[in-house]
Amino acid sequence: MSRFAPAGFVTAAIVFVVDQAIKLWVTGPLGIDQLGAYREIVSFFDLRFVPNIGVSLGLLPAGSPAMRWAIVALTAAIACGVAVWLTRETNRWDRMALGLVLGGAIGNILDRIRLGYVVDFADLHFGTWRPFLVFNVADAAITIGVLVLLVRALLVRDKKTDAGPAPVENLNA
Repeated sequence: MSRFAPAGFVTAAIVFVVDQAIKLWVTGPLGIDQLGAYREIVSFFDLRFVPNIGVSLGLLPAGSPAMRWAIVALTAAIACGVAVWLTRETNRWDRMALGLVLGGAIGNILDRIRLGYVVDFADLHFGTWRPFLVFNVADAAITIGVLVLLVRALLVRDKKTDAGPAPVENLNA
């Protein structure tokens, strides 16, 4: 395991705790715990209860217990893969991004195990236009983590410090 991995796991733990705490607060003391329940926070942001029985973006809805547990197994396998990647990663930004993904995945997996669905509640909208589906802290963490990984993979080139001297061109050829 990389000596740097604990920072990624700490990030995952923080995301998990914040995600679960806010979901409990929204569905508990705020009482936004049934379809149609909502509370306007500002004109463009509401807390709105949406039970998500599907995978990302509500795709592949789990219409049966077997499908629900298949989604749990699939997402748990992905989370395990992310955890293994995290133990091997040495770049601090990638570790933090992987921690965001792992923490969010575990938060949504726990919801699905406990409730049979993922609690979504954050509704960003501008009039009737909604740039996103209703989401939660875990979804936001996963999205940000994946975006950081993609940007770093596609646009950021780390300087290689372990490379030897640059090759010398043969000018006599």
